Amino acid sequence: MTQLLLRLAILIAVFATVFLLSQLVLGIVLNRRAELGAINRRMLLLRTGHDRDAVRLTLLKAAPPVLGIDASLWRRAYVGLIRMIMTSGINVSVGTIMVGAGIAAGAIFVLILVLAISAKFGITLGVIQLIAIIAVIAGIGIPLMIVSRLAQRRRRRMQAQFPDALDIFVRSLRAGHPVSSAIELVTQEMQDPIGSEFGLVSDEVSYGADLTEALDGMAERWNMEDLRMFAVCVSVQSETGGNLAEILENLSRVIRDRAQMLLKVRALSSEGRMTGWMLTVLPVLSFLALFTYNPAFYLDVAQDRIFLIGFPMLIGLYAIGVFSIRRLTDLKV
Repeated sequence: MTQLLLRLAILIAVFATVFLLSQLVLGIVLNRRAELGAINRRMLLLRTGHDRDAVRLTLLKAAPPVLGIDASLWRRAYVGLIRMIMTSGINVSVGTIMVGAGIAAGAIFVLILVLAISAKFGITLGVIQLIAIIAVIAGIGIPLMIVSRLAQRRRRRMQAQFPDALDIFVRSLRAGHPVSSAIELVTQEMQDPIGSEFGLVSDEVSYGADLTEALDGMAERWNMEDLRMFAVCVSVQSETGGNLAEILENLSRVIRDRAQMLLKVRALSSEGRMTGWMLTVLPVLSFLALFTYNPAFYLDVAQDRIFLIGFPMLIGLYAIGVFSIRRLTDLKV
C-alpha cells in the first residue's frame, strides 16, 4: 500500500512538473510572439482584423459585475472570484474553472477511496470525511491558489506600469493633445495589462460613454486605489478646470514614493512574512507527507466517532490561525 501510494505521488509529481514546464515554455513563446506582432492583446486583436466593438466585448467578457451597497457576502465572494480570474489573465470563465476543479476533486476522491478499499481499511463516515477534505484541497484549493498567485503577479505588474502610463499621459497633454488622444497614446505605447485597459477606456469613450464613467469602470474592474485616484483627478479637472498635466504629474510622484515606501516596509518585514508563510504551509506539507508515507496513521484514527467532530474543529482552528497570520503580515502603505 505504501509503495503504491509512493509511486502514485511520484507519477503525480512528474506529471505536474512536466505540465508546469510546458505551460511556462508555451507562455514564454506565445508572449514573445505577441510582443513581436503587437504591443498588447488589444492591438494584436485589432491587427488580426477584429473591429473595435468586437475587441471591446472580448476583453470585457470576463469583467466582474458591479456590486451594490447591500450585496450579500456570497455575492461579494463570487464577484471577487471573477475579478481574481480576470486579473490573472487566464482566458477561461469562472464556470469552466469551477467545473474542472470539481471534476478533479471528484476524481481524487474516487481514487483515494478505491486505494483505501483495496488496502482493506474500514470505510466509515470519518474516513469519507477525511478523503473528501483531501480531495477538495487538492482538486479545488490548489488550482485556486495558483490562479490567485497569477492574479497577484499581474496586479503588481499593473501597479508598476501605472506611473509610466501617467508620464506618457502628462507628456501628451503638455504637447497639446486632448485627453482622448493621450489615452490612445498610452494604449499604443504600453504593454499589457495596462495597455489593453486604457484601450478599453478609449473604445468606450469612442462609442459614447462618459470618460469619467469609463475610468471608474476600469478602477472597479481592478479594484485599485491608484486607478480610482486617477479617475477622481480627471473628473474634478473636467468639472472645475485646472492644469491636468500638473495634477497627474504630482499623482505619479506620489504613487512612486508610496511604492518605494512599500518596498522598504516589505524588506524590513521580510522575516515576519517568511515566518508566517512557514507557519501556514508547514502543517499542510506535514499532513500530506505523513499521509503519503503512512496513510494508516490517519485512516485508522478516522474510524473513531470523535474524528467527525475533532477534524473539522482542527481545520477551523487552522483557518483562524491562517487568518490571524495574514492580518499580522499584510501591511498597508
